[in-house]
Amino acid sequence: MSVALRVASRLGLFSRTFLLLTVLMTASLAAWLQAFRSMEVEPRAQQVAQQIVTVVNITRAALVHSAPRERRYLLLDLATNEGIQVYPRESGDNTVPIPNRQVLQRVEEQVVDRLGPDTIVAWEVNRIPGLWVSFSIDDDAYWMVVERDRAERVPGVEWLGWGAAALLLSLLGAAVIVGFVNRPLSRLSRATQALSRGETPSPLPESGPEEIRRVNTSFNRMVEELDRAEADRALMLAGISHDLRTPLARLRLEIEMSGASEASRNAIDEDVEQINRTIGQFMEYARPASSTDSTHNVSELVSDLIERERSHTEALGGSLSADVRPDLWARIAAPDLQRAVGNLIENARRYGHGPDVPLRIDVSVKPQGANVVIEVADRGPGIKAEDVPRLLRPFTRGSDARTDAGGAGLGLAIVRRLLQRAGGTLTLVPRDGGGLVARIVLAASSVRSADGK
Repeated sequence: MSVALRVASRLGLFSRTFLLLTVLMTASLAAWLQAFRSMEVEPRAQQVAQQIVTVVNITRAALVHSAPRERRYLLLDLATNEGIQVYPRESGDNTVPIPNRQVLQRVEEQVVDRLGPDTIVAWEVNRIPGLWVSFSIDDDAYWMVVERDRAERVPGVEWLGWGAAALLLSLLGAAVIVGFVNRPLSRLSRATQALSRGETPSPLPESGPEEIRRVNTSFNRMVEELDRAEADRALMLAGISHDLRTPLARLRLEIEMSGASEASRNAIDEDVEQINRTIGQFMEYARPASSTDSTHNVSELVSDLIERERSHTEALGGSLSADVRPDLWARIAAPDLQRAVGNLIENARRYGHGPDVPLRIDVSVKPQGANVVIEVADRGPGIKAEDVPRLLRPFTRGSDARTDAGGAGLGLAIVRRLLQRAGGTLTLVPRDGGGLVARIVLAASSVRSADGK
């Protein structure tokens, strides 16, 4: 029972509702058939008993009123045309009683009641099957035997056929009704999933039942408000970026032209650069989602990115190695993938080394089951396991050597947000021998885009 409940809990709304209706209709049909059979037993028993009594009486009357020399022909005609046979009854006859079935028991009771208490009804006599009924003519005792089908006319196959047809029609009707109810909910579910991926779903039809119409209208209004809020936020951040970067550029120029010492100029220039990076992170986090309608060659995108990032890493005195398996595809926007991996490489460049540990970044792209896994590993101080969930949230910084106290705390949050749009995940795990591994997992795709990119 518990297994069935667990399986049912994993079914979708359509399957669960259809299964419930199927169980209810099957139970209702079974109860109806049982009630029908119960109500039909007595009338059928009366009908069968009346037929048997009529046959016995007519046979006895025919034998009594027929000439002795004609009785042999009469018995032959009854056996040939009517399936009625008459045998002499002997005291040593071996009889088998009527089976314990409701209809047959009621038939036996009514036959005995109508023909007399001395009447014997048997299911088999001397190993000859049939419905045997005893009667007497004067002092002679006889058996009359008819085929069992006359008493056992139980239309089980016919009932089963009609019941199956009724159940099939009911299930077809239930499927249509459940589909009619479930279709708007499925459409709403798909639109909600698209919205959670950062996409703008198509407007839902504002028609149909009043409840569905209200939900769809509210959802469409919510999507419009979210689009408007997203546009306003992007416009606001773009304005802030422009208004801040212009005076920052003028401030740098004035510092270079001032008579301040070189150490002072470097310190101020470093502060200005830090402000500029923070503004860039804000802009990148607020950037709208790219389209993920097509698949891309992850291997080629990461390889191109590594070629661009290698020279910068080497200029900082580090090394960047790559192990990229070829021809791995996934459904993700190319700019989003390169921005995510680029942010992880930049994070490793900043924090992936120590006083006695040289900067070494290892990037790998490999298949893993039905997924494509991208790993960016370094030999830095790493991150505590309990700090990982917190550091993946925006505007959150850690307290150890792997975090930049002057940053905005958006680097990992940006990567996570970019991956969520494509259904990917980001995890941070310790590296064997020290360091950190940032792991991206994307669902592999066997369908390639038309342009092959």
